[in-house]
Amino acid sequence: MAKFIFRMQSILNIKSRLEEQAKQEFALARRALDEAQERLRALYGRKDDYLEEGRKLQDDRLHVQDIIDNRTYIMTIEGYIDLQQIAVERAEKLLEEARLKMTEATKERKTYERLREKAFAEYVREEDIREMKEVDELTSYKYAVRENV
Repeated sequence: MAKFIFRMQSILNIKSRLEEQAKQEFALARRALDEAQERLRALYGRKDDYLEEGRKLQDDRLHVQDIIDNRTYIMTIEGYIDLQQIAVERAEKLLEEARLKMTEATKERKTYERLREKAFAEYVREEDIREMKEVDELTSYKYAVRENV
């Protein structure tokens, strides 16, 4: 039996590598989104801390400058939160693009794998036919030899 050779194996190999690369890009985009969301949570935590500190400052003896500073900190944190929300949205878009790219690469690889499977099935069928012909020829030859003896 001859060895099966898929004519488009090099293309299948390239598609597999492209899929792996797309998976890595997706993982990087996922990690970047997770980090951006974590920074956003940390900013919300800091804002909550400043709000709590502001409540305490207003309950204690009034230190006007401390209250003003606290409100400035809160406004600054809110600005950082807005910027970080934009960064999270940007990271979500990049993640979605990476997911689409990965999905497309997977589809292409699977398409070439299906082509390979079909080519292999055709190869097996042709080999079976070839073997049946050989068996028929051997049987015919043996029968012909017996007739002549």
